[in-house]
Amino acid sequence: MSIDGLPPLRDVISRHELRAKKSLGQNFLLDLNITSKVARGAGNLTDAMVIEVGPGPGGLTRALLLNGARRVIAIERDERCLAALDEVSAHYPNRLTVIPGDALATDFATLAAGETDVRIVANLPYNIGTELLVRWLSAEPWPPYWRSLTLMFQKEVAQRIVAQPGDDAYGRLAVLAGWRAHADILFDLPPQAFTPPPKVTSAVVHLEPRATPLPVEAAKLSRVTEFAFGQRRKMLRQSLKPIGGEALLARIGIDPTRRAETLSVEEFVAIAREI
Repeated sequence: MSIDGLPPLRDVISRHELRAKKSLGQNFLLDLNITSKVARGAGNLTDAMVIEVGPGPGGLTRALLLNGARRVIAIERDERCLAALDEVSAHYPNRLTVIPGDALATDFATLAAGETDVRIVANLPYNIGTELLVRWLSAEPWPPYWRSLTLMFQKEVAQRIVAQPGDDAYGRLAVLAGWRAHADILFDLPPQAFTPPPKVTSAVVHLEPRATPLPVEAAKLSRVTEFAFGQRRKMLRQSLKPIGGEALLARIGIDPTRRAETLSVEEFVAIAREI
């Protein structure tokens, strides 16, 4: 038996024939010591309702429950994993709810309705992780329904989330994350921690919402960053030409010869508010 009294995850995967599917971006974490480290990264979960995306055979799910989460809602698209998750639910009565379905089609705010301490914790499928993060950062109203996000990404994506102006990884994702949240990389995970091992290192990122981010429409900020970083080697007067270019920049006092990677989050917000 494993540290939580349930069968080892390798046995669960073998018994339910849960071979990871590349089409679903699946890479399973089997070591409960590692998944517990991820769960602890989300903080004290005693009073928390945790939403998990892509639990697979339940490695992180078990760690969240073992580490005291009051309730876990797990959204799983792969019907093959539901029987394994039912076993976890039976082991932790009334604390785990499994929702079959696609996270991209899920209304997370509705799931969180009535809860005062909502954490989203997930070993995100690589193919939908960035899109989900942008949706969570663009939530309205703000502050959002979630208290924190503790998410696993490819390390390259994690670096893009926490990047600062001037960093090679600084881009649209860093601006959106920096605008509305405080983001930190907690730790890295080598490919060998997963089954099957991916070709890249992964990293766990923790984000907490800013109570009062600078006021601007999320859609406008996203549009500005799309143009600015879509031609990041060009000067702003050229890359932002479709939305006002040099005249726009002159109105807010930004040098039109600068490039996108040199602008602070505050400057991007100023541009977005002006258009």
